[in-house]
Amino acid sequence: MAKLLVKLQRYFRRKPVRFFTLLALYLAAGSLVFLHSGFAGEPTVPGSQRSPGASEGPGLPYLGVMQLSRGFKAAVATMPEVGRRHGPWFKSTSKEPAERGKAGDYGSTRSRALRGRSGREKEEDRARYIGCYVDNTRRRTLRGVSFFDYKKMTVFRCQDNCAERGYLYAGLEFGAECYCGHKVQASNASESECNMECKGERSNTCGGVNRLSIYRLELAQESARRYGSAIFRGCFRRPDNISIALPVSQLMLNMSVDKCVDFCTEKEYPLSALAGTACHCGFPTTLFTLHEREDEQLCAQKCAAEEFESCGTAEYLLVYQTQVQDNRCMDRRFLPTRAKQLVALASFPGAGNTWARHLIELATGFYTGSYYFDGSLYNKGFKGERDHWRSGRTICIKTHESGQKEIESFDSAILLIRNPYKALMAEFNRKYGGHIGFAAHAHWKGKEWPEFVANYAPWWATHTLDWLRYGKKVLVVHFEDLKRDLFVQLQRMVGLLGIAACEDRLLCVEGQKDGNFKRSGLRKLEYDPYTPEMRKMISGYIRTVDTALKLRNLSGVPDDYYPR
Repeated sequence: MAKLLVKLQRYFRRKPVRFFTLLALYLAAGSLVFLHSGFAGEPTVPGSQRSPGASEGPGLPYLGVMQLSRGFKAAVATMPEVGRRHGPWFKSTSKEPAERGKAGDYGSTRSRALRGRSGREKEEDRARYIGCYVDNTRRRTLRGVSFFDYKKMTVFRCQDNCAERGYLYAGLEFGAECYCGHKVQASNASESECNMECKGERSNTCGGVNRLSIYRLELAQESARRYGSAIFRGCFRRPDNISIALPVSQLMLNMSVDKCVDFCTEKEYPLSALAGTACHCGFPTTLFTLHEREDEQLCAQKCAAEEFESCGTAEYLLVYQTQVQDNRCMDRRFLPTRAKQLVALASFPGAGNTWARHLIELATGFYTGSYYFDGSLYNKGFKGERDHWRSGRTICIKTHESGQKEIESFDSAILLIRNPYKALMAEFNRKYGGHIGFAAHAHWKGKEWPEFVANYAPWWATHTLDWLRYGKKVLVVHFEDLKRDLFVQLQRMVGLLGIAACEDRLLCVEGQKDGNFKRSGLRKLEYDPYTPEMRKMISGYIRTVDTALKLRNLSGVPDDYYPR
């Protein structure tokens, strides 16, 4: 050993350049390791202990904001034994899949046998079969886009392509042809005339010779209904002072949805409101909030130029959102001064954290940060992604952490909770398909899904319980409530962040709410991936979280968390 050291010493004396090169490489490697641990590793925060009164202080002024109270141990005691996850979320022993391509078709989508499903399941179907219709090559029944595939056409593929383009109907013909449209302009044919199997799935029917099997595309939310490029917002009562609420108008004797939408788009307004023969344009404001929807039958007056369309009445307006961007809430920047407190936007993976960040950035005008770094999010406009999470330049910090040390690094938190059945599937899709992609059929049917549920389902519960136990000031927001009543829930979240919420800005957010990270609502599995054993386990975790929330005088989990 001594001889080896002497030889090395002599070698580097003769060639000092090589010695300094190796030394520089060694120091550079050490620096990179240090930077990585400080950027994504467990934070070392020399914070002081909380005062005794922190756990028994008075109620805070925000609905749902709580401080740690007695009785937590009772809730924890009812929870099954689970393995706790500590440290940064991305420090996982499991390997990320090499395959991140787009998921293919999931096989058969909808056949006539599906008509026998229960009412609850029917509501969740992505499309409703409405019958067999006559088609004419000279005057098509569905007059939107079309495409053919004489080898791999499936019902799902046709539905998905039409839905992606905003059409209400999808029709299949001759086993391989797909047509899209907003209205059906032909008469019914006998079901026996739609008798050709789909080229890509023999178990389903794809029309016949000059016959279309037509589906009406059912979206999960009414607000997502489209007419071409315009989004349907609903039927609303005429505002009191319409000339101020909707400042631009035009009389159109040959009224149609297209004409009014095109007119408002040309005038650069995001709202197009049809009132019989009058077309009005404007912004959502406190004078016209779009919060009180009326029965659509009140707007069901036929258009003068299109007998298959409704154009509203003088008293009830049919409103569409155009492609014009409402810029009142699009400006964003870093905080002008360093934040005095660190606010966490905490959630279990798959609970909608990225979507919530998008809403908060639009509502406040300030960037959000992250405990991690995701280049794809940075490239999509989340500029706070690149900042260190303790920089103090962002309004709040995304985190999936659930350990005591990590939680106590924050001064307050918005805790976003989502139905575990939906959250687990969303995170599984992200893990194997990317932020807006989908896991492949082989992943759902293989060993990956059972292993994922076994590891992640307990974490869903411990994540919430840890934040309720160790969080200093926690505002609980249910993902389902945020979707259902975005305006009110976003007001609560912005209030915790210490920002005075501007109502017009929040109304602007409602019109831009989807952002760049929303999966297609139609692309769902054709079967329930949860086994009875999985459901039994997850139900136990739901009851535990429900008890913990109620012990803090908060509303428990929504009813739809429990399996149907």
